[in-house]
Amino acid sequence: LEMYGDQQGKAGEKCGDINFGLDYDFPTQTLRLKMIQGRDLAARDLNGLSDPYVRITLLPDKKHRLETKIKRRTLNPRWNETFYFEGFPINKLQARVLHLHVYDYDRFSKDDSIGEVHLPLCQIDFTSKPQFWRKLHPATKEKLGELLVSLTYFPSNNTLTIGVLKARNLKAKDINGKSDPYVKVWLMFGEKKVEKKKTPVYKCNLNPTFNQTFEFNVPWEQIRDCSLDISVMDFDTIGRNELIGRLVLGARNSSGPQETNPWAE
Repeated sequence: LEMYGDQQGKAGEKCGDINFGLDYDFPTQTLRLKMIQGRDLAARDLNGLSDPYVRITLLPDKKHRLETKIKRRTLNPRWNETFYFEGFPINKLQARVLHLHVYDYDRFSKDDSIGEVHLPLCQIDFTSKPQFWRKLHPATKEKLGELLVSLTYFPSNNTLTIGVLKARNLKAKDINGKSDPYVKVWLMFGEKKVEKKKTPVYKCNLNPTFNQTFEFNVPWEQIRDCSLDISVMDFDTIGRNELIGRLVLGARNSSGPQETNPWAE
């Protein structure tokens, strides 16, 4: 499985800010998103301007996406458009991440990314109908590496077993062009961290073989509500250990379709 990182853009690159509001209608289980405006967006065209629009998704679902209208030749667009996400019970919504990606429309070539915002909806108090100004971050598409894992569940003794087998092509985090990787696995119920396991550290290795097996006790009736949050970390003797990449395995709030499949099986 390919890993993704926490949001880190190029230091110092200013992309601008966007203003939006959220409102949840409890009786109809509908999320309303109002895309209001952008401010001081980065210029992507030769004329020093952009033609911005916003692409909207509720991650991990990337297939269903909505888009605002394109605003021509401006770095301070006003969209004032409302979007509806219907049929989302609040517990399902809280497992999603609102992804707002601002692009510059180009008629004859690929649209340029201006910047993006990720907002985990589990952090939002929907009763307050919040409005936000959020800073855009440069979109990250760097390759962080791949992790091979196995997953088994035995209902007879309520045992969920994950095998952390090996990683390859990990991103180097140290000055010597290597990393000192180890893997940390959290058992999660919703957003709550329940139990942690971790592998030993493998020094100066971008293709480590871990061959570690971890067991968690999960009752059958709770198997659909739990997930495994897996982080590959770079160990540092001095200073804080750094995240190399991350993935989430689960029935509901996984980090992508590939990560949901093993759970379904």
